[in-house]
Amino acid sequence: MARPEPRELDVIGKQRVTPNMLRVTLGGAGLEGFPEDQTSAYIKLRLPDAASGRDVVRTYTVRTHHAETIDVDFALHEECGPATAWAMNAQAGDTIMVGGPGPRKLVHDNADWYLLVGDMTALPAISGNLELLPDTARGTAVIEVMDEADIQDLKKPPHLAIEWVINPRPGHDSGLLIERIRSLPWQDGNPSVWAACEFSSMRKLREYFRGERGLDSSNLYISSYWKAGSNEDNHKIAKREDAATTAP
Repeated sequence: MARPEPRELDVIGKQRVTPNMLRVTLGGAGLEGFPEDQTSAYIKLRLPDAASGRDVVRTYTVRTHHAETIDVDFALHEECGPATAWAMNAQAGDTIMVGGPGPRKLVHDNADWYLLVGDMTALPAISGNLELLPDTARGTAVIEVMDEADIQDLKKPPHLAIEWVINPRPGHDSGLLIERIRSLPWQDGNPSVWAACEFSSMRKLREYFRGERGLDSSNLYISSYWKAGSNEDNHKIAKREDAATTAP
């Protein structure tokens, strides 16, 4: 199936959700024909890169899909790449080329319990997953943020707990998420585990979930959304090399 052509969207507005999370709202005539119910789907943003003098493409999650707009949340890291720079400088009336949407990466819906794990880059996708779960869902979400002020009040099923991990320098300590996951009791029944974070943290989590807990693609989705010290292009290369040397 051919990929949909990129569309030009307007910046409708933006707001600082927390000190280190910036939300940009996109819409306008270019959103016409965008598929319905795309909360948690991924899109491709075409952005100017001052360092290279050319446009680059960066992948982001649709945080919320409204009737006439979509929200895109940007985690604000120490190193300001082209996506962060664009978001911080964007003004109402600006335009941006947006590709997609790509398929949503959701938890499996036939589970007895759920475990969602991620850092701030995965927070939009985790938030969307939590909102889509039924009220009967139980389990835990473990989310790493840079500061206590970055903790958000998320909509979730009443029997699903959220634990927050504070890491002021994401990517510099890749063990915080796995340490918290190991401290959690492993529940009975069939789990659905969803995890996305920095590359090194992802590898530690994958080793635990696959090697120690025996999970596979039937009950585990795991991905790295970024790699410390790398841009998205180099991160993609690292992901391909990692996938080639790792058994499914």
